[in-house]
Amino acid sequence: MTEEKSSSVKTTEDKKEIKVPEKFKKIVDEIEKMSVLDLAELVKILEEKFGVSSVVAVPTAVGTPTEVEAKEEKTSFNVELKNAGAQKIQVIKAVREITGLGLKEAKDVVDAAPKVIKENLKKEDAEEIKKKLEEAGATVELK
Repeated sequence: MTEEKSSSVKTTEDKKEIKVPEKFKKIVDEIEKMSVLDLAELVKILEEKFGVSSVVAVPTAVGTPTEVEAKEEKTSFNVELKNAGAQKIQVIKAVREITGLGLKEAKDVVDAAPKVIKENLKKEDAEEIKKKLEEAGATVELK
């Protein structure tokens, strides 16, 4: 049997000393000299070449979004009129202005609440329409 020598390496993150076997010392020394970009590239190469993953599996509670879902930002919004409120006439006027509908059609939309007023809008446009409807006295939700 051969006796393996090992050296210690301190990590900056955990402030722990990790014993590195002598046969890996040169590799670890080279890795320590690499930039973050080089390390990321090395990890990708190792994952592809050996079919391994550097991602640690973390259990998540049911109903909580995963990291991927949290990073994805919604790009298309629907403006839904929930309730016309006390100033129904002002809300009807706002709906007419926003949609270009006639008086009767706009009234029918307001009476049918909850109802989607506009679909597939950019966030800024949806926020602007929501603000107009809320100023008129309506309850509005972006979906």
